[in-house]
Parts: sequence; C-alpha cells; structure tokens
Amino acid sequence: MNKSELKSFLDEKVLQYNTLDFIESDPVQIPHLFSQKEDIEIAGFLSATIAWGNRKMIIQNSHKMMDLIGNSPYDFVMNHQEHHLEKLENFVHRTFNGQDFVSFIKSLQNIYTNHGGLEATFTKHQETDSIQNAITEFKKVFFEINHLTRTEKHVSDPSKNSSSKRINMWLRWNCRQDTKGVDLGIWKNISPSKLSCPLDVHSGNVARKLGLLSRVQNDAKAVAELDANLRLLDPNDPVKYDFALFGLGVFEKF
Repeated sequence: MNKSELKSFLDEKVLQYNTLDFIESDPVQIPHLFSQKEDIEIAGFLSATIAWGNRKMIIQNSHKMMDLIGNSPYDFVMNHQEHHLEKLENFVHRTFNGQDFVSFIKSLQNIYTNHGGLEATFTKHQETDSIQNAITEFKKVFFEINHLTRTEKHVSDPSKNSSSKRINMWLRWNCRQDTKGVDLGIWKNISPSKLSCPLDVHSGNVARKLGLLSRVQNDAKAVAELDANLRLLDPNDPVKYDFALFGLGVFEKF
C-alpha cells in the first residue's frame, strides 16, 4: 500500500473500532462510570495502571478498586483517613498489590494538594510536540513523597526507554476529543496532536506488517518512530489510529 491507500485503510478501521461497542471490552469503561472530572481521571489512572494481562480480569479488578474506594475516587483520595486504607491492603492484580494501591492513593492526594492536580502536572511539563517528557516529570512528582521502592515499577518512564503503554493509553482517554464517545476528552490544555500511541504487542505487530514501524522492540524508541509515521497520516489526531492497530491485532488477528 502507498501512503494514500494506507491512510484510507486505517481511517476505515478507526471508524470500525472507535465506537461505543469498543467500551464493553475495554478498561476505558471504568472512567465512563463517573461524571466529575477528578473522578474520571483518577478512575482512569488506577484502571490503566493495572491494564496488563487478561482483559476480563483487568476490568473485574478495576471495578474492585472502585468498590474499595467507595466508588468516589476523588473524595476518597482527598478525605480518607489512615484506617480507611486498611481495606485496600488485600487488593492484588498480578504484581500490583495492596501496598502499591495505598501508596498510589497517598501520591494522588499529594498531587491534588500540592501540584494543582493531574492535568496541571502534565500540562506544566508538556513540550511543543510531545507529552513524553511530561510522563517522566510526572513520575518524579508522583514519588516525591515517602513510598515503597517496589511501587515505582508501576509508573513507567519514557526516559528509561519504556513504551509507557498504559500511561499513553490513559492520556488518550483524557485528552482526545472523541466525537464517538469512547475517549473522554476531559483535559483541555494538552493537544491530542502531542499524544503517543499506546504501543503493545498487538499494535506493534500490526504496525510492523503495515510498514509503520521497523524497530523490533516495543520501547520508547519504537513509540517515537510510530508517532512520526502516524503524524504523517493525521498530524492533529495521530493516536486515533490506536483503534485501528489494536482492532486489527486483537479482533482480526491481522
């Protein structure tokens, strides 16, 4: 396929998969449970954090997380007392455990109390053409309070060559102005043009087959290469193609 044919093919797949039906089998359904901005972004952040492994288990455990914080994420983050955290300690999703959950709640409280919230933290550190440096700076802020060293592995860092798949997915949810109702678009200060594709094994394999990616590893360098090629197809909304790459890989076994 030439560039024009490839764009037409992928645009068609975006239309096919960027629909409300997508929500039913995706962790994006968790932030859709809420209407307040802070609830949406916290619910999204927590569910995106554990978004690896079996998709049904991810969604099941994300609902469990919401139950444990009273289905009021922002209120729990800001107003919990120490004894309220005890019920979180038995939570586990793969390597993310109750201690990590408690640490995340405390770090989120610090961000809202001392840094103006999640959107402000990312907005402050965005660059003219990328949000990747803001992820690195966010991790520094997130772990500036006392925490367990083991918890650090649950927030990725592009400067360490991580693809930061889950955070990039969460940023897509927050920043992309989606007329189809999947992405929530609650953040207005970061342009979707700066977002990066949430690169995983599925989207990576499809991207390579389509000639959008040559790098073998799914790492930060691969994200940069894929971003550059997707921005040639749509500079204003490059991450819409995540729907196409993911759908082709997961649902069509492309």
